[in-house]
Amino acid sequence: MNKKIFVCIVMIILLSGCSEKKASQLFYTPEGKALHKIGTINIYPIVLVHGFGGFGRDEMLGYKYWGGFTDIQEELKNRGYPVFSAAVGPFSSNWDRACELYAFIKGGYVDYGLAHSEKSNHHRFSRYYPGIYPQWGEVNPITGKTNKIHLVAHSQGGQTSRALVALLEQGAAEENQKTPAYDLSPLFMGGKKWVHSVTTISTPHDGMTVNYMMHTILPFGQRMIRLGSMLSRTIDGLVYDFKMDQWEIERKPNETFWEYARRLRSHSLWRRTSDTSDFDLSPEGAEQLNQWVHAQKDVYYFSFATEETFKSPFSDHQYPEFTMDFIWFPAALFMGSFTRNEPGKIPIDETWLQNDGVVNTNSMDGPVLGSTDIIKDFDGKPRKGQWNYMGILGSCDHADIIGALR
Repeated sequence: MNKKIFVCIVMIILLSGCSEKKASQLFYTPEGKALHKIGTINIYPIVLVHGFGGFGRDEMLGYKYWGGFTDIQEELKNRGYPVFSAAVGPFSSNWDRACELYAFIKGGYVDYGLAHSEKSNHHRFSRYYPGIYPQWGEVNPITGKTNKIHLVAHSQGGQTSRALVALLEQGAAEENQKTPAYDLSPLFMGGKKWVHSVTTISTPHDGMTVNYMMHTILPFGQRMIRLGSMLSRTIDGLVYDFKMDQWEIERKPNETFWEYARRLRSHSLWRRTSDTSDFDLSPEGAEQLNQWVHAQKDVYYFSFATEETFKSPFSDHQYPEFTMDFIWFPAALFMGSFTRNEPGKIPIDETWLQNDGVVNTNSMDGPVLGSTDIIKDFDGKPRKGQWNYMGILGSCDHADIIGALR
């Protein structure tokens, strides 16, 4: 398995996972090296949250988002950590993904909110989930404390996790105003301190400039959804689930493939909405998200950055290292040279050039655009309510950090 991601996850749990149960033990890496002596045992479950284009454990013919041909979830469970892998919409907006993540963990039908669904012109309710941790948020009869979780997220999963925590604790004013109290999802009520820590890995907190390249060539996310949805239904069985039921993008019973393809091509989603990951992953979309998603004072926030480029000796441009997976080279070259300073647009300077093949490294430490969150380099003492920046994991591309592709 990928040792870097394994160490990232476990070290965060050791730093922020203090429970009431005391112990004395050492944590060892897969090579047998002692990393950290701890005085408490974590009892909160870890929920792994995938990023853009991600998938669940029962998809992709057994290939794991977290680990590829190995299984990070099971590796952690074998070492005594309670771990679950979430599955949410791979191309959905962070609002929609946060609502799905809530239902996936707690259980119940996905409720995107009355106000949001009307504004976005999609269905309010989606599929039902039994819940991977239904007791989440309830009082533990043994400790007398609230059952909380750790969220460990890769890429867009970090934005989604932040949005979930903000909704749980802040609530959603527009949903409260629009929806009768008896019909309001608990997610939007606020006051729920149910998350102990959020760890983001390679997350574009301020968006990523590769979106500008993709939109020059084609509307990236939208075309991927359209093409992938058509292709994924040409064989029996569920190989890849787009989880976009709110848009009626799933193939209906007795609908032929070609009827489905024609309906998909003409769907209004492609023409007029910003309620997709396409927008949220841009610097402009990230700035809007950061304006309402704030770090909560009772939650630990940790961030890890990745990079696999080197600076040209002749300019500020960054180029992919030869160890980077070749699939990322075009994006890495674009991000490594793209800058702009135009009136009315977010300035992109040379600090954006370093990247991991998908996300700009300077976007990974925490939210800056439109945000008031505090970001501090980790000094050995974790602090709540601010971003504890754990630094850059060098020579590690966007998929390598989760054990994929290689």
